[in-house]
Amino acid sequence: MNLNTSEIDGTMVMALAGEVDLSHSPALRKALMELMFERRAVVVDLSAVTYVDSSGVAGLVEAYQMARTNGTRFVLAAISDPVRRVLQLARLDRVFSLADSVEAALKG
Repeated sequence: MNLNTSEIDGTMVMALAGEVDLSHSPALRKALMELMFERRAVVVDLSAVTYVDSSGVAGLVEAYQMARTNGTRFVLAAISDPVRRVLQLARLDRVFSLADSVEAALKG
């Protein structure tokens, strides 16, 4: 998994690429939690994610829950088909804030 974070107009954009599995999800969780503790608005770009397992989903859910507690924005954007299928199976596509693109998430 590759993880790159940048700031655009005060919102942190975290772009993920590759597989988000048990060996990589701790790094994802750590990066997300740091942003959540800073009470930053976050957009997660999932367009280049080829696989996500339950540990990766758990990290996203934990960050989402912390963002709700903090009153900050947390949006999943440009979701790849493999990730979309997992979110739909778990019915999390009805829980998360979703955007078709990073640009749409930033405007939203």
